[in-house]
This record gives sequence, structure tokens and C-alpha cells, in this order.
Amino acid sequence: MLGSILKQVIGGTERVPEAIWRALQEQKKAVSGRKPQLCDIVKMLQLITSSRRTFMVIDALDECTAVQRFRLFDSLKEIIEKSSGARIFVTGRPHICPEIETRLAERVTSISIGPASHDIVRFLQVRLSEDETPDAMDSSLESEILKKIPGSISDM
Repeated sequence: MLGSILKQVIGGTERVPEAIWRALQEQKKAVSGRKPQLCDIVKMLQLITSSRRTFMVIDALDECTAVQRFRLFDSLKEIIEKSSGARIFVTGRPHICPEIETRLAERVTSISIGPASHDIVRFLQVRLSEDETPDAMDSSLESEILKKIPGSISDM
């Protein structure tokens, strides 16, 4: 994941910093042109984000395994501790908020965002009106759907 972020950050620069260029060239010369290791990627991200403000976005972090998240948090913490220009935006379901706050300590601001019930109902109404088999549902089933689903997905 961080390798992909590094690639995008480098792709957005006019000129690849010399230290990163050399490190990547050395990786190509290694056995079978091995890819940079996590510690190398972290150092490169620290270098590039220390010289310019960089926004990194990680979506759906809750879909990573706990082990992957912990390694990622440790790496992100290393990056933001040494790079004043690094800004990280993470999305995920509420159950990982305590992990983020614990692993990244005071370096994080958490904002909870949830869907409005009326938006969910409106979405369902539109989808139900597009049903290709309208005879398969009566008004009581539609009413039950519009009542139960918005309550059950409020944390997504």
C-alpha cells in the first residue's frame, strides 16, 4: 500500500529527488531487481514529504487485517514524526477508530461521519422504483424494507 502511495507521490513531482532516484536504481541492480522493502519505502516517503506538503489518502482501512493495519500505523507514525509536510486522511468503519487513536496518538484528529436516515430511505425508494419485477413486492414488504434497512446500516 505504501509502495503504491510512493509511486503516486513520485509521479506527481516535476523531478524525482536525487536520493530517491539513486535508491530506486540500486534496487534495480539488486538480485532480480527486487522491489524496495517497507523500511526503504518509509524512508523515501519521509524524504519526499519533508520537502513539500503531501496528502496521502487511505480508504477503507477497516478492510485490512489487524496485522496489516498495525504495520501500516507504525510506518505512518514514522513518516509523520519526521515529515512536517505529511498529511494523512484515512477512512474506515467506527470499530477501528480506537486503533487509529492509540497507534498514532496525538497526531490524529478523528471525525465521525454517518449517513442520514432520510438519505438511505430516499436511496431505497429510488432503487425499489427501478425494480424490474414490481409484482414480486407488495406495499407491506416495501414498507418493512424502508423501515428495517436504514436502522441496520447506520454504522456503515
